[in-house]
Amino acid sequence: SLSAAFQEYLRHLGLQDFPCGLGSWNKSCLSGLRSPRGVQPRQEEAVLDEETPEALLELLRDQHSPWALPQDCSPQDQLLREVAVLAPELVHGSKVYQLLKSLRMVDKGVEEIDEGVLQFQQLEELVLSANQISRITSANLPRTLKVLELCCNTVGDLEDLCSQPPPGLQHLGLGHNRLCGPSQDKFLTGDFWPNLISLDLSFNNLTDLLGLVSQLSSLQKLRILVLQGNPLSLIPTYRGFLVDSLPRLSVLDDIYVGPDERQQFRGLARQPELSRTEARVVVSVGEMKGVPDPSALQQLEVGSEAPVITCSYFVTYEF
Repeated sequence: SLSAAFQEYLRHLGLQDFPCGLGSWNKSCLSGLRSPRGVQPRQEEAVLDEETPEALLELLRDQHSPWALPQDCSPQDQLLREVAVLAPELVHGSKVYQLLKSLRMVDKGVEEIDEGVLQFQQLEELVLSANQISRITSANLPRTLKVLELCCNTVGDLEDLCSQPPPGLQHLGLGHNRLCGPSQDKFLTGDFWPNLISLDLSFNNLTDLLGLVSQLSSLQKLRILVLQGNPLSLIPTYRGFLVDSLPRLSVLDDIYVGPDERQQFRGLARQPELSRTEARVVVSVGEMKGVPDPSALQQLEVGSEAPVITCSYFVTYEF
């Protein structure tokens, strides 16, 4: 589950271990614990080795320090480690759930978004790319969520996700999943996603361009759309039909939609028959190895009766 993966992630960060945490090494922590209600500190406490928060932070940031995070660590890792030095009480126990507005759990083997995720009451961004999630129960998603990224999972059905979707979601990333059209098109409407600005459906198995566009047209705030890698993107009129059908769109497949392009494709949305009749596939073979060149025929002597052998080859593609 996501909750279990998050707890394992916290243990890996070592937020309770030196130089983080509520240890005797942290002078700022001990100053608040030394003399509660005017009680004098005990003799053994006075000789403890202490470090200032600045010195402890330096141990985290210095690349030569044995406690330094890797250079490719995420901002989330850096934030939690530094908070564990400056205010370790904020990452102790369940309080850490209130600290995060962004949670990135990439390639952690997550299979389920469980009910424990609701503890993230301030969460606005949830990135779960490259996991093993096949279904998403929307009731377990924080209502504060604005970004949900599920790229490279095994999501094949959106029904559970759309039962109680976060009302303020602005980006939904479903690229490289197992969505098949047209059964899933009905869940991509403004009734479920009234505030959606960005939608990534790339590299799925969506095939019904006309049906999908009719649903997407109800997303009044949609400005960024990614559909490349689906079978429907092979239709010759694919881009022009989308540009003319979705006049509010600013970016399609990571390419800006300009006024010249809109003018060029004007009226294409009123000719849906052009999007039904054919698809175009262009295959280029740059080089083939291990096959004799049929053009390099053996030169026979004049008058020779030796048989002539002709070789030819063909390549097939299965779709």
